Amino acid sequence: MENKAAVVTGSTSGIGLGIAHHLAKKGCHIILTGLGEQAIIDNLVKEFIKQYPTIKVNYVPCNLLKTDEISEFCKAVKNLYPDGIDILVNNAGIQYTAPIEDYPKDKWDMMIGITMTAPFLLIKEFVGDMKRKGWGRIINMSSQMGVISSPEKAPYSAAKAGLIGMTKGVALEAAPHGVTCNAICPGYADAPIFHNQIRSYAQQHNLSYDAAMTEIFKTAHPTQKPVTIEQISELAVFLCSSGADSITGASLLMDGGNTIR
Repeated sequence: MENKAAVVTGSTSGIGLGIAHHLAKKGCHIILTGLGEQAIIDNLVKEFIKQYPTIKVNYVPCNLLKTDEISEFCKAVKNLYPDGIDILVNNAGIQYTAPIEDYPKDKWDMMIGITMTAPFLLIKEFVGDMKRKGWGRIINMSSQMGVISSPEKAPYSAAKAGLIGMTKGVALEAAPHGVTCNAICPGYADAPIFHNQIRSYAQQHNLSYDAAMTEIFKTAHPTQKPVTIEQISELAVFLCSSGADSITGASLLMDGGNTIR
C-alpha cells in the first residue's frame, strides 16, 4: 500500500480518523476531510506529518451536503494527485432517531445526502482513474442497520441499506478492472455517534453513562461489548491489501454476533 493515495471522509474524528491513521502506518498518502474547528484540524495535520514523515498529508474541507462543494473537493484532490487516488473510504455519517411520523423532512434529506448522495458523487468522480490504473479500493461505511433495523431508525436503515446496494453495483462494474468495492457494517461502535446514543439513553432512563452502556449491551451484542475503532480500522486496511483482491461486493458485519440472532 506504500504511496497509494487515500481519501477518507469524516476523518477528523472517530472511525474515519482511526482508518486514516492505520492507512498512514502502511505508507498511504492521506487526504483528510471532515468537521472540526480549524485550530484542531491544523493540529491534526501536524500530528500526522510528525508521526508519518514519509507520507503526504493534506486536509481538504468539504460540506458533503452541498454538491457544489463536493465538486470543488474533487478538483482539489485531483490537483494534489493528477493521476487519481487509489483508495476511497466513504465513512462520513450522521445519526438521528425518531418515530417515522415525527421524522423531520430536513433530517431525511441530510441522512440521504451524507450516506448516499455524497458517496455516489465521490465514487463517480474517482473510480475512473482507479479503473484506468488497474487497481483501486472503495470502502463504504454502512451499518448493521443496513441489514436489520430497529424502531425509530427507519431512515437510517434505509440509507445504510441503500449504500449496501450501491456497493454491490459498483463492485460488479469495477471487478474486471482490479477495483474492489465493499461495505463495512459495524454494530455499536466505540465512536462519537454511539457515545451520543448512550448519553441520550442514560438521560431518558435516569441512568449513569456506564449503567446505560451495561443495560444496552445486555441485548445489543452477544459479546456484550462494543466494536472498537481499532478493529474496524484493521478490517479496512485488510480490504486494501492484496489478501482481499477477491473480496468485492461484500457487506462485512462487525456486530458482535447481533444480526445472527
